[in-house]
Amino acid sequence: MDQQKALREHILELLEGKSAHVGLESSLKKFPIKEINTQPGNSPHTAWQLLEHIRIAQWDILEFSRNSKHVSPDWPDGYWPKDKGTETGWQKSVKQVLNDLQAMRDLVSDEANDLYMIFPWGDGQTLLREALLVADHNAYHLGQIVLLRKMLD
Repeated sequence: MDQQKALREHILELLEGKSAHVGLESSLKKFPIKEINTQPGNSPHTAWQLLEHIRIAQWDILEFSRNSKHVSPDWPDGYWPKDKGTETGWQKSVKQVLNDLQAMRDLVSDEANDLYMIFPWGDGQTLLREALLVADHNAYHLGQIVLLRKMLD
């Protein structure tokens, strides 16, 4: 089997949230809207803050991966929301997270994109690295959101 093809399939599975990971879409859609701004116990973040952080970071990684002129937000302030969430904002953010995740999956799926090619505009990054970064980052913060939901039950 073609090694890049097999690797693409594994990455796509990881990005989709299969195997050992909880599904991104179902977990976000199940979160109780009335609790998105609640900070239970000693939690450092609300579900809204975590969702927006996922959205911003994933968008930044995606845009970096496909646009040589992309400028990242300032770290760390540009990666965290300043305002409280609303039901409309939550739904919009979930939709954007899912759309950008699909866009990253499309980049990985496209066999014209070499997973190992170093981006000329970066400092050593590859599509493989960026896709794994999205999967890892999303899984980490989605785990926090799932924990918040359990703490609120």
